[in-house]
Amino acid sequence: MRRKSSLIRWAALGLILMAGFLLILQLVRYGRIRATFPTGLTVANIPIGGLTFETASERLVQAYMSPIELQYQSARIQVRPATIGFELQVNNMLAAADKQRTGEPFWTGFWKYIWNQPITSLNIPLQAKFDKARMRNYLETEISVRYDQPSTPPMPIPGESGFSTGLAGTELDYDTSVDRIIIALSSSSRRTARLEVLRTNPAKPSFEILQYMLTDIIDQSAFDGVVELYFKDLQSGFVLHFAHSKVGDTDYPINIAYSAWSTIKIPTLITLFKNLEAPYDPEILAEIEAMVEMSSNESTDSVAKKVIEPNLAPLRITDDAQTLGLENTFWGGFFGLGSPLLKEFSTPANQRTDYDTDPDRYGQTTPLDMGLLLEDIYYCAENYGGSIPIAFEGAITQQECQMMVTYLSRNKIGVLFEAGVPAGTQVAHKHGWANEVQDGYVHTMADAGIIYTPGGNYVLSVFIYHPVQVIFDRANLMFANISGAIYNYYNLD
Repeated sequence: MRRKSSLIRWAALGLILMAGFLLILQLVRYGRIRATFPTGLTVANIPIGGLTFETASERLVQAYMSPIELQYQSARIQVRPATIGFELQVNNMLAAADKQRTGEPFWTGFWKYIWNQPITSLNIPLQAKFDKARMRNYLETEISVRYDQPSTPPMPIPGESGFSTGLAGTELDYDTSVDRIIIALSSSSRRTARLEVLRTNPAKPSFEILQYMLTDIIDQSAFDGVVELYFKDLQSGFVLHFAHSKVGDTDYPINIAYSAWSTIKIPTLITLFKNLEAPYDPEILAEIEAMVEMSSNESTDSVAKKVIEPNLAPLRITDDAQTLGLENTFWGGFFGLGSPLLKEFSTPANQRTDYDTDPDRYGQTTPLDMGLLLEDIYYCAENYGGSIPIAFEGAITQQECQMMVTYLSRNKIGVLFEAGVPAGTQVAHKHGWANEVQDGYVHTMADAGIIYTPGGNYVLSVFIYHPVQVIFDRANLMFANISGAIYNYYNLD
């Protein structure tokens, strides 16, 4: 019995010694593990459990400082993070991780180790510096200059009224692209940033291009006289005003005097409505319509005598034109055959000596004067703006300006400006030409109007002169092409 008890004691002692030996062995092993980062610990989503400080640092640098890929549509570009200002703060992250190694009580950690439990499942978040300005500069200087495609604006087709089709381009959205680069730099696995590429629509050609196109149309036309053109964009106020001829290299002057012919009926509308009050006599309105729509000289004389003054109506119309600042516009006598010249007018335009169109003594104007007058009618009709409400102290109402536009829009002749724009386009205009008494030929032809289009409204006033003869078909085609070019310029889409 004593012998059996001794064996049990020796066995127990052996077990205790073995347990002590195993405990010491595990303590040694745990001590080695505790000298590295705890199992289950991650830094910036990179497992570093069991790694030394140096090894963990290398792993983080390998994961986050390797090149990322930038995608510009189908192009692939590799770039090192340091090149675009990315700075990985390895020491800060590992210092935070090191607290998990040294901060947990020894025996608590040992107990978890004995039972094969993760010492920690903590993830230390990424710590890094992102230089957005440097990223943007890289995109601008290295990516955009190589891969952006500038749009190609529509360009005039030589000698025609149309434009070639513009081509869209591409450009980087820098802010969105930088945000996506930061996301790629912040990931250890998804290291691709798709750059945001925007479509750029073709830019509208400049008004200088439009002027080049218009002079080219004149050069390519069969008309070899002088063309003076006044154009104003009614949205921006931009003005083109030039004189040009395909013959010779002479720079022709602007603001030369031209025979007004029927364009004088535009200022006549002003004085008529200045003297009219609602309710309007239907017979008077019918004569006004015939004056504009049918270009009837008889109706013009008749309604001017009835509404303005029986004998001196042309002079009153001239007075009103000058009140509006139209210093080169006058009407010196009625249209009727044998009507006397009521007054001889000298104007800055007809006193010039550098160019002479031999303008009619009874009525003269310039493209500028007609353009300015039509602008005033337009602004008055749109919002009761312009000079008309002020110059005539409210004697002409907004409704009456709208009526003027309506009458001018009924002047449908199918040629000149109207021939260059699509059917249905509102062209509020007055044309003018006449066979002159001296030789029976047309020497001056004009069209002046407000053109309303989906892409914007504008005033166009064109007067042409030929010392020998204006051949209608040649001149008409040129007028139509000029009108069509400007319409197409406004409506490129």
